[in-house]
Amino acid sequence: MSSVWLCGGRIITGDDTERMADLEIGAGRILTLGMAPQDVARVDVSRWVLWPALTDLAARLREPGPREHGDIASETAAAAAAGFAQVVLPADTQPVIDSAAIAHLIRDKAAQAGAVRVLPLGALTQGLEGRALANMAALKGAGCIAVSQARRPMASHETWLRCLQFAAGTGLTVFFSPEDAALAQGCVHDGFMASRLGLPGIPNSAETVAMATQLLLVEQTGVRAHFGQLSTAGSVQLLRWAKAQGLPVSGDVAMHQLHLTDAAIDGFNAFAHVRPPLRAESDRQALLEGVATGVIDAICSDHQPLHSSAKQAPFAATMPGMSTLQTVLPLGLRLVAEGELTLARLIDALALAPRRILGQEARGLAVGAVADIVAIDRDVLWEVDAKHWHSAGRNTPYWGRSLRGCAAQLWIDGRACLSGMASPEV
Repeated sequence: MSSVWLCGGRIITGDDTERMADLEIGAGRILTLGMAPQDVARVDVSRWVLWPALTDLAARLREPGPREHGDIASETAAAAAAGFAQVVLPADTQPVIDSAAIAHLIRDKAAQAGAVRVLPLGALTQGLEGRALANMAALKGAGCIAVSQARRPMASHETWLRCLQFAAGTGLTVFFSPEDAALAQGCVHDGFMASRLGLPGIPNSAETVAMATQLLLVEQTGVRAHFGQLSTAGSVQLLRWAKAQGLPVSGDVAMHQLHLTDAAIDGFNAFAHVRPPLRAESDRQALLEGVATGVIDAICSDHQPLHSSAKQAPFAATMPGMSTLQTVLPLGLRLVAEGELTLARLIDALALAPRRILGQEARGLAVGAVADIVAIDRDVLWEVDAKHWHSAGRNTPYWGRSLRGCAAQLWIDGRACLSGMASPEV
């Protein structure tokens, strides 16, 4: 396949400075970084800045499962529009990803959609019921990049131990979403707002008790572990401790946890009903500090699209979740603009650290690297509305609001994937 040159773009280096460079891409790789010669195929990217394409560590695509909330086609289109080259699909689909057949079905559907790569997580236990081990070797052979119990409880700590021992022997990373089911009986953060609204609360300990237990089992088994969608200050402290002990661990936080607190549920706002719940301002600040210092490695979307009916009920009866893929990048750029994160740390958290966690090459925009590239318009102001929204789920607290910055063009393995946000009408 012939190569093409991306010309005139600005590239962010590791020290947050920019430099102009043309990139030649071909055969799925970055072939040259420099100045394009005359008489070559060119794409003008002079209006934009070039980043490594983003990788999302947690995105529900609602397929397999009830299709009223979305499907692989709609949600991978949203991912491409948001600048993601690949997304990790949690194991709690319907049916659960506990067999090679289901993993193959998901990968085939994603290939047919032709948008972004979908990387399924396999289930740790059969049906995620927390009792019998799933066939992890078969799941790995079918393309599952790691295994997880999602937020489903285990029958016992002994079952956890056996699962982690087997995962370690199979060479699989385990993705944890720490939550103690007995403590997580509420629907919002256990704080002032919960008391004011009369809603049952979920204490911080629902996350930290589970995470502390799981870390001790990680220490015992030596399994590679990733702790996803963290929401509390205590979880940041636990992750910092685990890394100081040399445990093979990493962590991520959802972008909305870095911007919103439980104050967003005021007025019984169901669009702010998520799990784990939005926490206190002190937790938000601790999570930001964790990302800024690298204790928390990555930022994910925790994308959970829902049909409008899922939010039309008394608050506690609504389904938790936000449709978030297309708000991740502008909200991340806002953190940079507000001085909360450096640009280099944001790029690492959204694009490079997730690849390292997945055991993938993470060289960024370098000669020989995979040509997963996103062109970003940092200055465009766009409205979160039906015109610009690709997800089937419109369950976002940002609906009708204006955000700054979007993905303009996307290349995956050197293949152009129009993001749908490049229109001059934006």
